[in-house]
Amino acid sequence: MADIITFGEIMLRQASDGYLRFFQNDSLQATFGGGEANVAVSLANYGVDVAFVSKLPENDIGQAAINSLRYFGVDTSLIQRGGKRVGIYYLEKGASQRPSKVIYDRAFSSISMAEPSDFDWDNIFHGAKWFHFTGITPALGKSIAEICKEACKKAKEKGMVVSCDLNYRKNLWSTVEAGETMEKLMEYVDICIGNEEDAEKVFGIQETNTDVTKGKLNHDGYKEVAKKLYERFHFKYVAITLRASITANDNNWAAMLYDGIEYHFSNQYAIHIVDRVGGGDSFCGGLIYGLFSGMKSEEALEFAVAASCLKHTVEGDFNHVSVEEVKNLMNGDGTGRVQR
Repeated sequence: MADIITFGEIMLRQASDGYLRFFQNDSLQATFGGGEANVAVSLANYGVDVAFVSKLPENDIGQAAINSLRYFGVDTSLIQRGGKRVGIYYLEKGASQRPSKVIYDRAFSSISMAEPSDFDWDNIFHGAKWFHFTGITPALGKSIAEICKEACKKAKEKGMVVSCDLNYRKNLWSTVEAGETMEKLMEYVDICIGNEEDAEKVFGIQETNTDVTKGKLNHDGYKEVAKKLYERFHFKYVAITLRASITANDNNWAAMLYDGIEYHFSNQYAIHIVDRVGGGDSFCGGLIYGLFSGMKSEEALEFAVAASCLKHTVEGDFNHVSVEEVKNLMNGDGTGRVQR
């Protein structure tokens, strides 16, 4: 069985060509992606034995989603089949001062209609060491929130590490619903990952003196947020991504990791973005890989940020990079010179 298990929804991604607006031409590019699936692909690319758990319909689209994961070596044997549809999201990539736009069409997807009886967590977690989910998954419905709780409880019973990317999505639920649900899940979580909006919207913990829309970040404020999260939920680690948006195409990107003793801040990268979607997931995948493989806190953080920096240069949800490529960037080779 796999060492790391991720659980969530994989969706059909329909993206307009390049930087065209929706239906500015008659073409949409079809690929697949979704928070926990993206993390699984990152880990598989790094050589980790990882399985993705979900529910997909028994049709050609569901099979295509599974095949997209198999291509990278993700174990899909635990995916349940049933229901009627694969969730869809539509992406219009922003440029300069025009922001990117995402529209969901995921109601009544197979995973959102799943029941607790669909997943045998004793069997799923047999031999596994780590479980990862995001705040997107329990937002899909009350039944899925209950399934997430069952999974977390079983993972802790088995002594597994549990990580969660808060990933608040206003189009899926309210701040009140998110706070009430995620509060109950956090008691099982060892590693909490989020950004300034997640902490505020989900738990009411707000950073002061920072305006991400103006490219201004206050490190002391983020220390305060991390400490409050750590003390409230007794996490082992709190990771906060630090994105300063200059335009839709240009961001400054870094992160912080707090272990209850030290605050580690990563190097900052000035990124010219090709595709932003999946950037946070690639950070999660890099951080999980770093900590799982025995890196020290600061090294795992640098690996995660470098991995995510590279993801912003790759089209699609999935991060098509290797450990060697990430480490080259960590070691200072960020010139983009041709490799021959």
